Amino acid sequence: MKSAASRFTFLLFLLAAVRCSAADEPDRVQAAAYYFPNWHRPDSSHTGPNFGEWSNIPRAKPRFEGHQQPKLPAWGVEDEADPRVMEKKITTAADHGLSAFIFCWYYHAQGTYLDRALNDGYLKAANKNRLPFALMWANHDVSTQPPRVGAVSREVFDKMTDVIVARYFKEPSYWRVDGSCYFSIYQPMTFIQGMGGTEQARAAIDSFRNKARAAGCGELHVNLIDYELYKLSNAMKPLRDLGADSVTSYVWIHEPNAWRALVFPSADYDAVRDGYFATWDKWWGRTGKHFPNVTMGWDSTPRIPPNQPHTGKLYPDTGVIVGNTPDRFKTALVEARTRALTLPAHRRIVTIYAWNEWTEGGYLEPDKSTGMQYLNAVRDVFGGKAK
Repeated sequence: MKSAASRFTFLLFLLAAVRCSAADEPDRVQAAAYYFPNWHRPDSSHTGPNFGEWSNIPRAKPRFEGHQQPKLPAWGVEDEADPRVMEKKITTAADHGLSAFIFCWYYHAQGTYLDRALNDGYLKAANKNRLPFALMWANHDVSTQPPRVGAVSREVFDKMTDVIVARYFKEPSYWRVDGSCYFSIYQPMTFIQGMGGTEQARAAIDSFRNKARAAGCGELHVNLIDYELYKLSNAMKPLRDLGADSVTSYVWIHEPNAWRALVFPSADYDAVRDGYFATWDKWWGRTGKHFPNVTMGWDSTPRIPPNQPHTGKLYPDTGVIVGNTPDRFKTALVEARTRALTLPAHRRIVTIYAWNEWTEGGYLEPDKSTGMQYLNAVRDVFGGKAK
């Protein structure tokens, strides 16, 4: 008789096989949206509306002529750590053609941070199997007391991967790409720095792969976010050196041409879009490794204190993308999907910024002005059940 562990491993691989078979359709492209997990109460004793970043949204104000702020969520202020709230998000995302949430997941020397949306919300949601989830390790510095530093040591990395394998990879709803558990690194060069060099970083990833196999989770799909790579003379080198499987973007403005198009105080959506896809075509189009990205918008001014002027000098005080209408967003989705179709089967993916980056101006969740129109655009391009 098979052991319980063996039966569990078999079920995981069966689930992965089912997902892969769904991707066998020649025109099948998956859309995965980044999820920013800072919309929950910090502890159970807090009962007011000012938890997470919710308080930044209504205090946002127009910073130049024609600037549309504040942008208010149609669903109001909700606690994403409540499984019932997350169930609504999952249903809405799945019905509108999304294939996965990629959670921004924070782990530093002090341990995890901002993980209640995933642990208490998503993982306890009754319908979580409708929409798989994956982790993007947000390994950047975080201004807390004490500060969390992104360049962690090998010891910390090993503790982190123990948590990932035991806590997340064994979840039946963990997202698999070509049958492998998808794991993304936000700052690959910061990761290399913390490991002590490229060879040491490769050894750490190889150890992670072996750990996942030994636990019965199968293979690991390592993805790198690209924006640190543009600082190098050869952006593909870390991908090869680390043995990574793919690369993608988090947001358009990380790319050189798109960043140059983000003039102050505002830049036209189509200009930034064209800059991004020009970068994709030049750097990544022939590699078969890059999942194209679509950015819904960019406006980080809600994070500027109301009494501080908008000067464009330093994040969050940057230029703003304007003209990002649902129709223009849909056009960008079509462009990205067309490029994704050039990728190998089972790896045709578009990443979307973002499900809920409200204080950076990139969100699919409905607002009081446009309602479900951005989600309808995703549904129209990638398929879904909602009418």
